[in-house]
Amino acid sequence: MKIRSTTAQDLDVFVDTLHAAFGRFPETPAEGGGGVWWSAFEMDRNLLAVTADGRPVGTAGTYSFELTLPGEILAPAPGVTAVGVLPSHRRQGVLRAMMRHQLTELRARGEFLSVLLASEASIYGRFGYGPATYTQRLTVPRHRAALTLSRARGTADAPVTGSVELLRRTECGEILEEVYDRYRRAQPGALSRPHRWWALGAGQPPVAPAPRYVAVHRDTDGVPDGYATYSIDQPDTLTVDEIIATDDAVYTALARCLLGHDLVTQVVFKHFPPEHPLRWQLSDFNAGQLSNHTDWLWVRLLDVPRALTTRGWLTDGELVLDIDDPFLGEHGRYLLTVRDGKADCVPTDREPDLSLDVRDLGSVYLGGTAPSTLVRAGHIRAHRPGAAALADALFRAERPPHCLHWF
Repeated sequence: MKIRSTTAQDLDVFVDTLHAAFGRFPETPAEGGGGVWWSAFEMDRNLLAVTADGRPVGTAGTYSFELTLPGEILAPAPGVTAVGVLPSHRRQGVLRAMMRHQLTELRARGEFLSVLLASEASIYGRFGYGPATYTQRLTVPRHRAALTLSRARGTADAPVTGSVELLRRTECGEILEEVYDRYRRAQPGALSRPHRWWALGAGQPPVAPAPRYVAVHRDTDGVPDGYATYSIDQPDTLTVDEIIATDDAVYTALARCLLGHDLVTQVVFKHFPPEHPLRWQLSDFNAGQLSNHTDWLWVRLLDVPRALTTRGWLTDGELVLDIDDPFLGEHGRYLLTVRDGKADCVPTDREPDLSLDVRDLGSVYLGGTAPSTLVRAGHIRAHRPGAAALADALFRAERPPHCLHWF
């Protein structure tokens, strides 16, 4: 078996092999090659596994994204995608060979981390990926959707600034792209949505041009600063694809608009951020029912010192981290020193404060998983009292990381 890079001429073979791996048939692209989820493939970043006689049996690829790290720092982040092996060649080392080849290639490109969405949570941990952001569903019955926003002031409602305008998806593509880009630059865990994704309609709504209504929020100067895309597909259920807002007040204004929609019995927010304040704004706290809590973005560190010195930090401190990377056969011990929001990370022979696998370091990297949780789970070993608490304080982000982008 051989792993080789692909070119534009391999697109049809790559797409056919990928779909065969999952037992599906490709959709027919719209005129111009867009309108399907795989139309944004970057064929110079993809891999094919082929047999000795040249038959393709496996696929793997990456997209070129930026990931927002704690401290509003933008970092290049290859998004691993389109990973599949034909049923006839599973359990024969094809996936392992592709993942090893891919990680080696990413390092050669100078990347210090990669990300993915895991179709099955049991697959990617063994390759060094750890779940780093989470998402959930919020369902609110329409008859219990009243908001009480300013209890501390003794009033029923907060002052409303700006306005909400209802548009259709086909009318506001540029607005969606611009507002999302402003949002993702300040949200830890968010990924960029390159212009070509919007232009090609690649991905899921609202990137894909499926029919949607869009509630656009504008500030007092008329500048768009938030949007919500939704549809009413099931009887009496308004389903929100996503709310993108530059601050909490804008999010609340958009949520109020959706929760007040006539002739629906419930409003479902498909991607509700962890620890979001909207439930506390409901007059009936128990009206909002959370479900489908799940992992979303997985992170894999390829260069530990560079990754740790690139992100921002909120607390000063010092930790010795003993890190094992079994998939790549590597081991390192590093002294992490944080001062005034910046970190220094150097090899050391000091006794460790924490011992952990690189996948667990990926899970805590964005601040969405507390190191102490993984200590309690038996994943991370703390060698001295207080080490886990210090790690919690160090790795936390300014707000919980959240990723909405599907790829």
